[in-house]
Amino acid sequence: MTIGAYALLAVLTGVTAHVHGVSWELVLCGLPAVLLPLRRPVFLAALVLTTGVLVVPAAWFGFFTPVLYVRAFKLRRPIAVGAVAVVAATAQTYGVDRTTLLGVLIWVAVIAGNAGPMCAFAWYERRLERSKAENAALQEQLLVRARDAGVQEERRRLAREIHDTLAQGLTGIVTQLRAAEHLDDDPGQRRRHTTAAIDLARESLTEARRSVDALRPEPLTSARLGEAVSGVAERWSARHDIPVQVTTTGTPFALGAEVETALLRIVQEALANVARHARATRVGVTLSFLEAEMALDVRDDGVGFEPARRSGGYGLTAMRERITGVAGTLAVESEPGAGTGISARVPT
Repeated sequence: MTIGAYALLAVLTGVTAHVHGVSWELVLCGLPAVLLPLRRPVFLAALVLTTGVLVVPAAWFGFFTPVLYVRAFKLRRPIAVGAVAVVAATAQTYGVDRTTLLGVLIWVAVIAGNAGPMCAFAWYERRLERSKAENAALQEQLLVRARDAGVQEERRRLAREIHDTLAQGLTGIVTQLRAAEHLDDDPGQRRRHTTAAIDLARESLTEARRSVDALRPEPLTSARLGEAVSGVAERWSARHDIPVQVTTTGTPFALGAEVETALLRIVQEALANVARHARATRVGVTLSFLEAEMALDVRDDGVGFEPARRSGGYGLTAMRERITGVAGTLAVESEPGAGTGISARVPT
């Protein structure tokens, strides 16, 4: 655009020199060359005014108006585009006698024919530019909100992982050590509880490291969901001397990593709750591979509770958040003296 503008100005200056010779018109031709590199609106106004003065005696300067239009559109100001349209119309009506009423009307009509569509387009461009700016600001707000939501979700994830690894592990370790300190007269049983505490500490440390790295739970790294649940239940049963029966119905099929992780964590949390609160004598875990959904049920014959009074516990909240995160649902059924049932459903 810059090279073309100077080339066009050189041609028009040559025509002016040929027609008018050395004259004020020829001297005035040098002013646009000085104003072209300057980008501020005041310099565009001076450039338009200079060209407007030149088109009166040298109508061929009307060919310079496309350069002015480009500059005016860059400013996104319809008034600047309208001023250029006046210059263009003056050049286009060079043969019209503008000293008569008819000539003035023709000149005004040509100005309207130039200014109408050009100013409308400039107005549209300005509105479009404003819309782009507003959309960019809105996009920035959405990105900030999404970033904040991501931070909050990551905090909740870390809270769930800490609860499902460190908190549960520490609770189990404390339980085993408390049991061991009351068995001074039985070294064998005391050693068994101490060994269980050490094993649980190692397992919890491994799980904590995997949680920080956002990897799958250790039981799922080398086994399918059913095998992983059986392994978790077996180890839990050995630590707490409570039998656990794991049952699988239907034909097992592979689930997504997030779904398997969520279901395994729910099993771990449900068993941890049984150890802490239920005083149960047996637990049943059922995995049902159905056509339309995957179902997980954990039931015990413990003391039970009233769900309405214990809906705010973090364990239940964490389970609900996990299952909701994989488009599933969680139901808790319990009543005092009748045990507790936790049922998770995930559509397949």
